[in-house]
Amino acid sequence: MKNPRDIIFEPVVSEKSYDLVSDSNSYTFVVDRRSNKTEIKLAIQTIFDVKVTSVNTMNRKGKLKRTGYTIGKRNDSKRAIVQLADGDSIDVFEV
Repeated sequence: MKNPRDIIFEPVVSEKSYDLVSDSNSYTFVVDRRSNKTEIKLAIQTIFDVKVTSVNTMNRKGKLKRTGYTIGKRNDSKRAIVQLADGDSIDVFEV
């Protein structure tokens, strides 16, 4: 099994992710692109000691950016929206 810290990279801190926390107890993380939903669920439960009820993932393509004559590309990424059981919370997102 992989190390949970190698699967979960960082939380997504944005207005939309904070709305998900307050509305549906869902948290958003940037995760390893090669990981699957089961690995993400086990990693979140191991790191934060919470009960995960569902995991939704999305692959995001990097934007093309132009600097002068050259065109570059940002890295592709994968995000996971993790819904926790009632009564559980993650302190990283607390205001």
